[in-house]
Amino acid sequence: MNDRITFEITDGVADVRLVRSDKMNALDDKMFSAITEVGEQLRNSPEVRAVVLSGEGKAFCAGLDMGNFSEMVADSHPDESSSKQPKLNREPLATRSHGITNYLQYAVWMWRDLPMPVIAAVHGVAFGGGFQLALAADMRYAAADTRFSIMEIKWGLVPDMAGTQLMRHLAPEDIVRELSYTGRVFSAQEALEYGFITRISGDPLALALSTAREIATKNPEAIRGNKQLFNAANYLSVEDGLLMESAVQDSVMGTPNQKEAVMAALEKRTANFTN
Repeated sequence: MNDRITFEITDGVADVRLVRSDKMNALDDKMFSAITEVGEQLRNSPEVRAVVLSGEGKAFCAGLDMGNFSEMVADSHPDESSSKQPKLNREPLATRSHGITNYLQYAVWMWRDLPMPVIAAVHGVAFGGGFQLALAADMRYAAADTRFSIMEIKWGLVPDMAGTQLMRHLAPEDIVRELSYTGRVFSAQEALEYGFITRISGDPLALALSTAREIATKNPEAIRGNKQLFNAANYLSVEDGLLMESAVQDSVMGTPNQKEAVMAALEKRTANFTN
């Protein structure tokens, strides 16, 4: 795992880094496995209150490793019924292997599904699967010279790592369609205007870590409740959303951590929350 991704936990903040820097953190099978393994560890770590996801080297993530494309299409001996189309050397992606997702979608969707907030610090490029991975974070901070692309169309494909379900809640539909149809590379300023990133920063990693540390000082039950509500809000009716809002508040209100938040505010001191 540590030749693809590393992480360390300090004061409730998990600093997660893609470290395949010689390949611009491109996604190969080992990277997918490492991302999933780390995500599962974080999911089951009650001491983690916020996560920062970044990439070392020249880029956040350049997308799918080129070697995976050569393996995707195997040589075949087509007959007339096959219309001379190559056979795909893989199991159908429509097979659900991880709940509502397949294994590729899970490597992205799990970051949105983690109970604690995730902040992506993006620099260099975020192309294809790398762009979709960044979108799974709760917030995205990017360097001013970062370049983005929904690049799957270059390879004759569609975005298939949960990107369609993430993009549709961030940017206008016509923007998502244009970028998906063309694969056009766009700037951080454009990404900000479209709604894909939260802020442009001279040092996105430092900003992400600072924000994560601030989040880690808040009531962890309220933070997780917030994320639960925001994750569900895009898919619920107003009636169900209002009911869920009340139910989550009922589960938080009156707990020891919520009482500690009140006392700390009244006494003007740092709160001492339990995991």
